[in-house]
Amino acid sequence: MKSFRAVLMVGAALVAWSGFAHAQAAATPPAATPPMYAGVKRCKTCHNVEKGGGQFAKWTESKHSKAFATLASPKALEIAKEKGIADPQKADECLACHVTGHGEAADKFKESFVAADGVGCESCHGAGSNYLKKSVMQGVRDKKMKAEDYGLMMPTEKTCAKCHNEKGTGGKFVDWKADSTKIDHSIPAGYVRGAEAAAPPAGE
Repeated sequence: MKSFRAVLMVGAALVAWSGFAHAQAAATPPAATPPMYAGVKRCKTCHNVEKGGGQFAKWTESKHSKAFATLASPKALEIAKEKGIADPQKADECLACHVTGHGEAADKFKESFVAADGVGCESCHGAGSNYLKKSVMQGVRDKKMKAEDYGLMMPTEKTCAKCHNEKGTGGKFVDWKADSTKIDHSIPAGYVRGAEAAAPPAGE
């Protein structure tokens, strides 16, 4: 009987330790883990709900999603010719602003990343492998975790100005007040992720 109780106590201790370790792991920033680009499809997993802001749909409709494809357009080819560039879809000076993370080491990209997706979420928000978990995103929203600890960035005018400048957009500088409003895809205040799935069908 005593041995059985001992086994139960050991089991309970292990469960408690496991829960503590999990909580510690969730609360500890993965500083030692280099962030990797995961690609827009990973972002779509959670950011494709209309009530939650429909971020993926808004990106799909934006020029950012077509940034790579645009390099094959007649206008792009004309500009490239003037600059002595044979194929803008293969030129570093073009891809630097038309493809997320271009120029970084190959080991910084997960298999889910697709370069042809153009300027994706991670171009502005940072490589997402450390923050794409729901637990981290919710922790940041609840202000229990710091976004910067996980590589999640909130874009500013300087972020956009890296490409929207005299070289990158034909002399058109970013107009932060107007342009940021056009591409706004913030999560509505009070929205709870997953709430739409738990809500009963209309009429019930």
